[in-house]
Amino acid sequence: MGRGDLTNEEWARLLPHLPVNGGRGRQWSDHRRVLNGIYFRERTGVPWRDLPVRYGKWKAVYERHRRWSADGTWDRILKAVQTQADAEGRLDWSQVSIGSTTCRAHQHAAGARKAAPTNGSKRAVPARHRADEGLGRSRGGLTSKIHLAGEGGRRPLGLLITPGQAHDGIMFEQVMAEVRVPRRGGGHPRTRPDTLTADKAYSCRRIRIYLRRRQVPHSIPEKKDQVGHRLARGSAGGRPPSFDRAAYKRRNEVEHMINRLKGFRAVATRYDKRAYVFHGTVTVAAIRLWLRN
Repeated sequence: MGRGDLTNEEWARLLPHLPVNGGRGRQWSDHRRVLNGIYFRERTGVPWRDLPVRYGKWKAVYERHRRWSADGTWDRILKAVQTQADAEGRLDWSQVSIGSTTCRAHQHAAGARKAAPTNGSKRAVPARHRADEGLGRSRGGLTSKIHLAGEGGRRPLGLLITPGQAHDGIMFEQVMAEVRVPRRGGGHPRTRPDTLTADKAYSCRRIRIYLRRRQVPHSIPEKKDQVGHRLARGSAGGRPPSFDRAAYKRRNEVEHMINRLKGFRAVATRYDKRAYVFHGTVTVAAIRLWLRN
């Protein structure tokens, strides 16, 4: 076992959730060797062609990652390991935090074909495909943004990829829709945390109404201009929204989670041309965080 490869404990947790070989046609290469190759690339950020030979042919490793990104296999594995952690009591619902981080896109991430990609023989468009490929321009160049919801154990519950200029507040409801953990015994998946925290970027009336409608207690500080406008209206401005300072102190958990994700160099810097492949790259890193103790 090489440095950064899956440990025996991590492999034992992951194995039950992997697709199995079956049917006619060519059989897949060994899952563990290929996944270790994917995680080597995640950790180091090397080009696919420069993968060490101990992981097999680089194209087989890349194609496994691309196909599983396109058909939603990585997303299903992430939900499966979350379900397992929830059943074992390792998922902290006491407080969920929302946040985002910007990733600089490498020059090789630009230049994708304008035509929509297809997935396999069905010629279907990948589920996470974006026409803009999740790339936005800023003063620093091309950037992508990862929007995340994290649980108290500093692991991702849901994530989305957008261009770097996308405002956090606009993506809030879509990120919350990604928080959906199936229950091992069946029934409706759990989607509501006990409490939620977010920074001032999410301070708006629409988000507060959304959370009250779903009966989710939350701690989101007001922006200074919003406080001024409310006070200027006098009694018509209404009461200030409730804010729990003690609960808000835990908001740094999402920042710790982002730092752990960006420990994978292929996440900290985007090298993938296609948005759905980069979404798979971030999801693979999230799965690794759930496999660890």
